[in-house]
Amino acid sequence: MTIHESLSRAANESPEAVALKYKRGGTWCTRTFSELCGRAWQVSEMLAKLEVQAGDRVAIVLENSPEWYELYYGIVGIGAIAVPMDVKLREMEMSHIFHDCGVSAVFCSAKNADAFANAKVVVLDSGNGTLPAGHWDYESLRREITDVAMSEARAYGRRKLAEDSPASFIYTSGTTGRQKGAVLTHRNFMSNVESIAAELDIRKTDNFILVLPLHHSFAFTTMLLLPVHIQCQVSLVENLKTIQANMAETSPTVLIAVPLLLEKMLGRIKAGINGKKPAKLMCRIGLSKVVGRKIHKGLGGSLRLIISGGAPISPATLRGWGKLGFRIVEGYGVTETAPVLTLNPMSAPRIGTVGLPLPGVEIKIADPDEKGSGEIIACGDNVMSGYYNNPEETEKVLKDGWYYTGDLGHIDEKGYLVISGRKKSLIVNREGKNIYPEEVERQVLKSDYVLECLALGYREPNEDAGERVGLIAVPNQEVFDTMEDREGKRLTDQQIEDLVNGDIREKLTDLSGYKRPRKIEVRFEEFEKTTTQKIKRYLYAIDTTR
Repeated sequence: MTIHESLSRAANESPEAVALKYKRGGTWCTRTFSELCGRAWQVSEMLAKLEVQAGDRVAIVLENSPEWYELYYGIVGIGAIAVPMDVKLREMEMSHIFHDCGVSAVFCSAKNADAFANAKVVVLDSGNGTLPAGHWDYESLRREITDVAMSEARAYGRRKLAEDSPASFIYTSGTTGRQKGAVLTHRNFMSNVESIAAELDIRKTDNFILVLPLHHSFAFTTMLLLPVHIQCQVSLVENLKTIQANMAETSPTVLIAVPLLLEKMLGRIKAGINGKKPAKLMCRIGLSKVVGRKIHKGLGGSLRLIISGGAPISPATLRGWGKLGFRIVEGYGVTETAPVLTLNPMSAPRIGTVGLPLPGVEIKIADPDEKGSGEIIACGDNVMSGYYNNPEETEKVLKDGWYYTGDLGHIDEKGYLVISGRKKSLIVNREGKNIYPEEVERQVLKSDYVLECLALGYREPNEDAGERVGLIAVPNQEVFDTMEDREGKRLTDQQIEDLVNGDIREKLTDLSGYKRPRKIEVRFEEFEKTTTQKIKRYLYAIDTTR
């Protein structure tokens, strides 16, 4: 089944069932599967009017909204390829993606509309105002094509697509600092959806609460494709500050989140418990689950499952939720595998592991050492066909049908996958975002004041999951010697550090905020290198005691 066929089936089988619940103007609104499908037809018709063809690339650069769903299904419904993008990317990063895959049309908000050259821009929140040439108002365009979209002559589904047709290009940072577009097909996504559904026993009566951004592959597969396939509801939070209130209002049954969010939610819950002497005492004497019942009620009273993914989660966080009576499981995946590879079974989760391979997914350890640890590789219908327009990088990670993840781990005696580290130097923060050190380093080395540098992941002493970005920089002493000669006075080490820090911060403004180092250390000795002049990265770490 292709992705848009999944929506058509939902509209036929459960037309009046609620697909989406969301707030507009302070009031909760709903869209049924029939309504969602009709709006997807309209999006396909808009694209046809704009002369977008099958195989063309169409970007979605939007915050979460009910429109995100109709846009995606409408794009793939005519055989075009969706390119979801983080609205927080810098203009330089967006430009590279647009150039790399040749985006022909984009759906975006008014605040971003002027950033996209050489593309047909459809603005979703223009208020029907005057738009420059090459820009269209979403609602005006939708009204214009409604009659055709609702007729048998509609563009949606007119073209019969193969399951191996590309559905999305999802861009992930590369080791060279340039983003790479993972080519993911209808088969990749739908095979992953079916495997997740089988493993988690998702039901038509379930109600997912959407808190993660839909451009993220983890959220996209589990919160957009999976609920439509199962024909169950998704409720959208207004923002991260209203999660608890929105959960109380919508009574979700499934929460899918990254570790950082679950840590913060648990922290607020614990603070509330500690502020009430009876609740605190009950937890001390082993009655945490009794206290948890009230917390459960405050989150809507129906939450039966919490799933953590996108980054490693602390065992303490898993145990903390578990003590309060919540069922929580951890999984593992990567963008290139659409994305889920393993999941802890609800009936037998093992803390400290990322679970068992999903049905249809095979996991092996390549070149294991004497302890059985090596690079994690995966095979299955969910594995991407390659990186768009990048055969060199594709050859590095796809070998004989196996995807080489770059993560290190082993399979324990029960068959569960344990991740121990990364073969590559990828930094994964607590929000599940990937940061490649090379991308940060390339930007820093634009400073004349820096001779060489290393971007490294680190954790503060009280943290046991996720990483922050740190940087160690070596000053270019020749530049400072020249500066001293010109000004006739010697610079102190502190003055050099201040100049290096300031210039680095300026150069980093072209990077997204989450990629910028939290700590910058200046060392006055060059890094130790191999005979080929590569820095021995493993010898260095960020000092967290300062």
